[in-house]
Amino acid sequence: MLMRISKLLVIVSLALPALYAQNDWPSYGHDPGGQRYSPLKQINATNVSKLVPAWSLQMRKEGVPFRLSQSIPLMVNGVLYLGWPYNHVAAIEPETGRILWKFTGNTKVRTTLGSMRSLAYFPGDRQTSPQILFGTEDGELYSLNARTGKLNPDFGNEGIVNLKTPEIMNGFTNFQYGITSAPFIYKNLAITGAHVVDETGSKGPAGDVRAWDVHTGKLVWTFHTVPRPGEMGHEVWLGDAWKKMSGANVWSFFSADAARGIIYLPLGSVNNDYYGVDRPGPNLFANSIVALDAETGRMKWYFQAVHHDLWDYDMPVPPMLFDVVRDGKRIPAVGAMTKNTLLFMFDRVTGEPLYPIEERPVPKGDVPGEWYSPTQPFPVKPPPLVRMSFKYPDDLAQVTPEHTAACRELLENVGGGRNRGPFTPYSVEGALVMPYILGGATWSGGAFDPTLGYYIINTTDSGEMGIIRPQDSDPNAPAESPRLFGRPASRVGARDGGSLSVKGWPCWAPPWGRLTAINVNTGDIAWQIPFGTMEGVSAGVKTGGSSLGGGPMTTAGGLTFIGAALDSMLRAFDTKTGEELWSVKTAEVAHANPISYMGKDGKQYIAIAAGSTFLTYRLP
Repeated sequence: MLMRISKLLVIVSLALPALYAQNDWPSYGHDPGGQRYSPLKQINATNVSKLVPAWSLQMRKEGVPFRLSQSIPLMVNGVLYLGWPYNHVAAIEPETGRILWKFTGNTKVRTTLGSMRSLAYFPGDRQTSPQILFGTEDGELYSLNARTGKLNPDFGNEGIVNLKTPEIMNGFTNFQYGITSAPFIYKNLAITGAHVVDETGSKGPAGDVRAWDVHTGKLVWTFHTVPRPGEMGHEVWLGDAWKKMSGANVWSFFSADAARGIIYLPLGSVNNDYYGVDRPGPNLFANSIVALDAETGRMKWYFQAVHHDLWDYDMPVPPMLFDVVRDGKRIPAVGAMTKNTLLFMFDRVTGEPLYPIEERPVPKGDVPGEWYSPTQPFPVKPPPLVRMSFKYPDDLAQVTPEHTAACRELLENVGGGRNRGPFTPYSVEGALVMPYILGGATWSGGAFDPTLGYYIINTTDSGEMGIIRPQDSDPNAPAESPRLFGRPASRVGARDGGSLSVKGWPCWAPPWGRLTAINVNTGDIAWQIPFGTMEGVSAGVKTGGSSLGGGPMTTAGGLTFIGAALDSMLRAFDTKTGEELWSVKTAEVAHANPISYMGKDGKQYIAIAAGSTFLTYRLP
């Protein structure tokens, strides 16, 4: 569903990384367009095998339950800024790991959510000195002096803005509302999304996107992600279903075309994730990429990638900005990927698709009263990057005879999985949904090589045997009751949380994890390889392994660096060919993205958070 609202002047497209300091990493995506591309090339294919550890930093907090770190640091003007998973922030000497200052927040820490995935840097102006901004899981926005680590007394209430305002909380003051990813800085605005509770009733805190003045913390604009009466898109909401609707939130990262003043929102699903009887219709603007005027919050265009989501198929992958070369001309583009790895590419100014998009028929479910969209959008190019269907017994894994036999028995007990192709919904009878809530692809997103035109991303082939069934003794209970219909995992394979797997190995044919390069100029897959390994699988059997967070970084040295895999390895690949050139074992899984920077010592560093440890590498 595409809507163009304004006609914009065409501006000559610039290579985004060229606009930013060569030696730094000033935002989570390096540049506002989120390419995650470092222009540094001291480390390259000829010497990457010589990388050695430089320094490390322990982030575990004594006396507090362990929290894995998903933090992507910033490097600005010779200082490394790192967020701890306990709502702490530190300024660090990037060549040695020496802490210059550390801020300890007084916020509550939940153990079930990822947090502090990155920070935001405001470069300062005549009114305000350079600032570090970040959000917390309990709904606060902080602003720190980047030089001292002290709270900015002019921002909000002594440096803190309470994001849990009445118009957002909708009266649900006890519901979880917070920020897990960094705000986006555009000029003098800090733009925030939110994390709201999934898998509960449909009513709760709003997922609205808001912009705050970085000088004062005052609210500048709000974009209602579930449109109100009189706003575009409201007409598709039937009756009062829109009221107090929760979700449709940006819990991942924003991207922006800073030159044109456009910010791109990757919106998630509305609640309840799997049950939508009380929200008939396509549910705009959930599961959409939305382009806004960054200064005013006014919509320019949107595209909905999933209609009436019943799978939790958010758009968690941060939109990425790049140029598509066609007939010798450069088209300013934005790529938006869903959790099920469908990559949609648009002219980022007009919203016109760069590759055709088809509305294809999808299966209908059996939940009483449910509204099922008869079609879902698919890009003609590129193809999905993970398995979206399962046919028994054709797609049964054949890794070992014992595993195959156990999987066959498991599947026979559930009717072969009852998967009817892409977008098979959870059902009363039970069905295998592929991919399921974890993806696919996730918040860590991809990286881009502008010299090759390659979009690089890691994905996981996942699936879950799940059912929708009444969980309330009163069949007429209000639809917003989180107990009316749940999506509990089937007791089949209960040890694996309802997934069809044996000893942790999925029952569908591998690869179970992949690393893929897409040529955005043609829409074709340039290369695709199994990514990671599974514990217990014989050496040489290329099954690939799961990754539940963490993504790649590309460099001008022709390399792609990535952790992410559950085998706790940090790897470097040849970006052009996909050949693995280097790897090192880390003590824990790197559920974060790496960055690269140049130190004052003239050395290029590779840095990444792995579990509770922050690691750096360089050449001898």
